[in-house]
Amino acid sequence: MRRTTIRLDDDLLARVRVLAARTGRTLTRVIEDALRAALAQRRPAGRRERIELPTFGSGGVLPGVDLDDSAALLETMESRDGLA
Repeated sequence: MRRTTIRLDDDLLARVRVLAARTGRTLTRVIEDALRAALAQRRPAGRRERIELPTFGSGGVLPGVDLDDSAALLETMESRDGLA
């Protein structure tokens, strides 16, 4: 185990100390448990759930449209509406 220094908001530290006293754990143990719980909730990097987006009309998404590029998507939508 390594020692390290972290900076915590005063209110947060006070709340953690109360929790530690109430549960009979050390301050270190409460912080370790909270970090483990937070890390366990995160999805592994690079593993994103596939989301199916509904499409309306015929043909679905236009060829070459990248839904992750909002600027290009807006440009495509505006040009199709005759606004660009």
